[in-house]
Amino acid sequence: MNSVQTLSLDLAALVEAVGTGVVRVEARRRAGSGVVWAPDGVIVTADHVIEWEEGIHVGLPSGDTVQASLVGRDPRTDVAVLRAEATGLTPIPWAPPDDLRVGHLLVAVGRPGRTVRAAFGVVGTLGSMSPARAGSEADTYLEADLSAVPGFSGGALVDAGGKARALTTTGLRPRGISGVTLPALRRVVDALLTDGRIRRAYLGVGTQPVRLPAPMARRANQEEGLLIVGVETESPAERAGLLLGDTIVALAGEPIRGVRELLARLGEAQIGASVPVRILRGGEARDHTITVGERR
Repeated sequence: MNSVQTLSLDLAALVEAVGTGVVRVEARRRAGSGVVWAPDGVIVTADHVIEWEEGIHVGLPSGDTVQASLVGRDPRTDVAVLRAEATGLTPIPWAPPDDLRVGHLLVAVGRPGRTVRAAFGVVGTLGSMSPARAGSEADTYLEADLSAVPGFSGGALVDAGGKARALTTTGLRPRGISGVTLPALRRVVDALLTDGRIRRAYLGVGTQPVRLPAPMARRANQEEGLLIVGVETESPAERAGLLLGDTIVALAGEPIRGVRELLARLGEAQIGASVPVRILRGGEARDHTITVGERR
């Protein structure tokens, strides 16, 4: 048997094994896929697969179809969690994407019908999901060099060892198949299982990074800040006295040089908390206190 035949057999065995943890999700006109997250019926799928929030059904690997309810959804990360009326399901083993490189083999496994479907390709891109999508610090997303086959969204992108590296979606990136990787996925799933939604901190400002003039940079001990280009009416920022044209240089005692740092400082734990914010206005540093809100 040559190496190509061996690879073919190995891939078929991999898809068969992973397929025991991939289900069909019927929540729109065309069925999508889902991944078994826990044996007690917790299913993770792509948010855009869920068009109907009632009357959802899940097609199991056994061939049975069971009812499912929507636990919660997060359009920003394109993740939704269902609870199927089933037990004893087989979760797929997951691994973070830390050791993946562009060019590594990937298999997309979905179940848009009664049987599994698979597509074979490579890691095309490893990128950083923006903090606004990830919820706090940036997470990695995958782009796979695979055709965006209808019904694959909500399935699994698995590596050559049979471990899931991302939840398959076509909802985050405009080109083909991409995937939400484990760090962001776990955080979102845990939050949805606990609260049914993602709680995100909110200041109510539009910002853009700017370089500080030399005298201001010396005074603030940093070269960049965030210029406020918009303040929403009745927002935490407006109530705190922040104005259009102010430059944020610190929040909660930590320097703010860009949007990524600002969002990383605004986790769920800060919602409702009063935190100090330092701004530059008219060349002078000013300290305000802002009560962090929750985005609705």
